[in-house]
Parts: sequence; structure tokens; C-alpha cells
Amino acid sequence: MLHPSYTDLMKVVNSEVEEGDTPVVNSRYSIVLATAKRARQLIGGAEALVYDNGKKPLSVAVEELNKGKIKILSEDETLDEESDIQVQTEE
Repeated sequence: MLHPSYTDLMKVVNSEVEEGDTPVVNSRYSIVLATAKRARQLIGGAEALVYDNGKKPLSVAVEELNKGKIKILSEDETLDEESDIQVQTEE
């Protein structure tokens, strides 16, 4: 079982969407695609934005999404087809 749930992750991703606007994520499929893409970035050498403690890349990606460290861009915000995940860095 995925923890947090898909519903919780969708709430986090759509939390910045103003009322009446189209949500960034409408389905679990979008969550799965985004976390899989982020996991591939981590496997490729990207630095984890949360303490990973030996967790698998997909678990790290889910935790990053849940904590708001990464952001899924809507189709309007996407610059190119390969980068629909924006990584927010802490300053």
C-alpha cells in the first residue's frame, strides 16, 4: 500500500491551485507518471531533496512530492515534453 495515499498526494499537488481553476493533477495515473519520472532522475544521479536513509528511488520521489519539494507542472507551464516535473530547491 502506498503511503501517503494517492488522494493525499493529489491534494498536495493541487494545493496551490486557486478555486475554480483546473487542477494540475486529475488522476492517480498522473501521480504515478510524475513519481516514476522523478525516480528515474534520482537513479540517473540527481540529488535527493529529502533524507533518503537508503530508501528506494520511488519511495524518495513519493516523499519529495508529499513534502512539496518537487512540483508537477501543468501543461500550460511545461516548457518541453521531457520536463513536466520542476524540482524546487531550498535556499
